Amino acid sequence: MNKVILMGRLTKDPEVRYSQKGNDPMAVAKYTLAVDRRFSRGGNGSDQQTADFIRCTAFGKAGEFAEKYFHKGTKIAVTGRIQTGQYQDKDGKTVYTTDVIVEDQEFAESKNAGGNGNYQAPDSFAAPAGDDGFMNIPGGIEEEIPFGN
Repeated sequence: MNKVILMGRLTKDPEVRYSQKGNDPMAVAKYTLAVDRRFSRGGNGSDQQTADFIRCTAFGKAGEFAEKYFHKGTKIAVTGRIQTGQYQDKDGKTVYTTDVIVEDQEFAESKNAGGNGNYQAPDSFAAPAGDDGFMNIPGGIEEEIPFGN
């Protein structure tokens, strides 16, 4: 099984190109995610936070979505598969590549979170709770709830 799940921040705006194959060009978005590692031990016994920079490629509608909505610093979650490859550079040296081919991508925080990860839901989302701690259901809609009595 080849499946990867990542969460991180874009290091820069996605680079998007459109393929010229056929009559319907397809978007190909490439971006790099900075994904925090847990913590690694530093040489002096202190913990240090590090990050991996992982290249991702999104095709088609996913590529168009990335072009329109993703920007440097955006925190996103990606699922996909790892793909390895190789090519010869201009000096004839073999270069090995590892990329994530995106199958699904989504925002990992609210736009209003300000990038700090401490998202607080606005009061308009908070439903008043009853004495038992559960949300009160407005009268007349009990029949519409699929798991009701």
